[in-house]
Amino acid sequence: MPNPAFVKNVGVLAFAQALFFMANTVVIATAPFVGLQYAPSPWLATVPLGIQFLGTMSTTVPASLLMQRVGRRPGLLLGMALGVAAGLLGALAIQHGSFWLFCAAGVLYGSFSAFAQYLRFTAADAADAAGFADRTAARGRAIAWVMAGGVVAAVLGPELADRTRELTAPILFAGSYLAIAGLAGLGFLALTALDLPRLSASASAAAGEARPLRVIARQPAAVTAFLAALVGYVTMNLLMTATPLAMLACGHGFTETKHVIQWHVLGMFLPSFVTGRLITRFGVEKVILTGVALNLLCVAIAVAGLEVANFAVALFLLGVGWNLMFVGGTTLLTTCHSTAEKAKVQGLNDLLVFTSVAASASLAGFVQSTLGWQTMNLLAIPGLVLVAALILPRLRPGPAAATPGLSSVGHRG
Repeated sequence: MPNPAFVKNVGVLAFAQALFFMANTVVIATAPFVGLQYAPSPWLATVPLGIQFLGTMSTTVPASLLMQRVGRRPGLLLGMALGVAAGLLGALAIQHGSFWLFCAAGVLYGSFSAFAQYLRFTAADAADAAGFADRTAARGRAIAWVMAGGVVAAVLGPELADRTRELTAPILFAGSYLAIAGLAGLGFLALTALDLPRLSASASAAAGEARPLRVIARQPAAVTAFLAALVGYVTMNLLMTATPLAMLACGHGFTETKHVIQWHVLGMFLPSFVTGRLITRFGVEKVILTGVALNLLCVAIAVAGLEVANFAVALFLLGVGWNLMFVGGTTLLTTCHSTAEKAKVQGLNDLLVFTSVAASASLAGFVQSTLGWQTMNLLAIPGLVLVAALILPRLRPGPAAATPGLSSVGHRG
């Protein structure tokens, strides 16, 4: 039975994750419209979202190293404080009709997001601190449970965006960003209850000598973990970011877009209730491969038609595929490093992921306006095929096919 400290920590992290993803859902549903309203040119409409991921990209490594130095809780609290500031600055930018100030708010929000991404790695730390015998399985369950907090975002996020967009009428969407500030403030209060032992320098040293990043990154499992998370996130983000603009171009209104985003976010997080169990039962590689297959099915449905139903089903499958690839990649990555190597490996992982995500979000508006929604979907296929090509040989019988769990990395965790 999980001990009470583990249950409490995972509960706090899941609640904070729910608040973070509610804020994310509000941003997803509103930022393209704000960008379209204030951008100097329509193709710049998704640039604020791209700049947001640029903020995430530039903050991931410093955030990881800071938390190694001061502990998870102080770092996560700092991240939530940045979220409050980002929401307030976004509301101010909209009130003044300033596109570039809105972009600055996006950078700040990206930094908030960078810290919040470590909620899932903190869940793995909570599993380690609980002393489970099978650490890899326990980490997978803890990560999935925390990610499951996003189900709340699926239900409440789009509604919050809709109900707050006219809060400051006649200026639309400023109220939505005030709501983001409130969500981050609530997350700050929740995380004060987090109680995890901070790894001391002596404990880190006892965990083993840290290898160079180039050595760690050359491990086949690490390459697979990096690419599963990266391709899964880029595919999801590229198509999700362009969806409001694509639906607008097809004559669908904000209400239809809101419901599609709602189904998408539900798809992103509802599987988290079972993803950990699937990893334990079938292995992390098969879970990632299933995510690849669902993303390919999403592409097929998206290119088959432009009705609301096509958008809704495709975006739901896109969310489920992202969940399996991202949770699977995160779980696989925890088997590839020691405690002493954790901060730099996790920082490198999120740097790679969000560098790519920043580029995809920035280009989404341009690709959508020049090539169209269906061509954009087809562009996702090569990356998904690459991940499948890396995983399939690992599923063949033999020593090389085994998932590297703790038994193969000794003290690492």
